[in-house]
Amino acid sequence: MEKRRAVVIAGGEIISYGRVRSFLGPEDYYIFCDSGLFHKENLNVEPDLIIGDFDSHEKVDTGSEIITLPEMKDDTDSLSGVKLALKRGFKDFLLLGMTGRRMDHTLCNLYLLSYIKSHHGRALIVDDWSEMEVVEKEEVFISDSYAYFSLIAWKGKCEGVNIENALYPLSSAVIEPEYQYGISNEPLKGGSRVWVEKGSLLLIKDWRKEK
Repeated sequence: MEKRRAVVIAGGEIISYGRVRSFLGPEDYYIFCDSGLFHKENLNVEPDLIIGDFDSHEKVDTGSEIITLPEMKDDTDSLSGVKLALKRGFKDFLLLGMTGRRMDHTLCNLYLLSYIKSHHGRALIVDDWSEMEVVEKEEVFISDSYAYFSLIAWKGKCEGVNIENALYPLSSAVIEPEYQYGISNEPLKGGSRVWVEKGSLLLIKDWRKEK
């Protein structure tokens, strides 16, 4: 079976494994990045590729392809996994274990969305609370099954920001990094549509209401 999507798994926190597993499919190609191997048993999938410097998890022999990286390097293990997948022709990515207590790793991993986008791919980060993707000129639909969604100016000023059928609609608006007001919107019945004419937005879709 041809593998059509690269699932890159890092070592960030995953609590709701059942929810994360619901995003996985039979045609996925699984890349475990170093401490991402801690999630292997709970995700119940076998690696196609293991990559890392193995400073956070011991090297394991699963019969999978293993690439050992030097400890002294510029790229994180996660970025190394993404780069290799792009080199091998993958354009569709699901990124797991990318967020958590380490804010430095979380922010760095969020920018993997932009890196993949700049290489003509598409990517989604899923964690225990939300789904994250980068929106540029394309139109994105947000189902009314989500509790909230937020738009963040991601790489500078965003111009021509449009939100239709939401609690807080926008038309040809501007969002700048210094004034982020596109937070905690709510899709109305039938779902919302979002697009931006210039710039790069980080779209965060939260799937459950706060208690």
